[in-house]
Amino acid sequence: MVYRYLTYGISITVISWIVGMIINTVVRKTAFYNTELSNLNFVKNGKLNKFIGIGIFKWIVKYTLFKFFNQKLKLKNKISQAELINLRNEMTISEIDHLIGFGFVAIFALVKAFNSNYLFGLVIIMVNTLMNLYPSLLQQENKRRIDKLMRNYS
Repeated sequence: MVYRYLTYGISITVISWIVGMIINTVVRKTAFYNTELSNLNFVKNGKLNKFIGIGIFKWIVKYTLFKFFNQKLKLKNKISQAELINLRNEMTISEIDHLIGFGFVAIFALVKAFNSNYLFGLVIIMVNTLMNLYPSLLQQENKRRIDKLMRNYS
């Protein structure tokens, strides 16, 4: 039974990536995106990031098949400030895609919990956290590092 819940959770989360990309394409054209959404920062403390396991997640993304998912998010050794700005913009797009996807799947998890199917809702939200929230938090951490590089670049 849990296997079926896990399969459903993974499936709906992968679908949420596509939903996130579509909605983000529309939202990206608004002023709200450029002023508010592009500068989101949920976890500002590096120690808290470490505590929740972002470092482990970063290692998984860097050294497993996940490294092939978004090739635009690669940092070269020598990079210009314009390339840093472009990389930061790509990270913002990826971050917002995942956040929208997280919200999309969270609705499904809440519906399952509301219908007294708590285990199903819990499994969905756990998969959603690993496949949507953690990538978004990792992008936020990376954007902070890029912002620091850009400040030092000037």
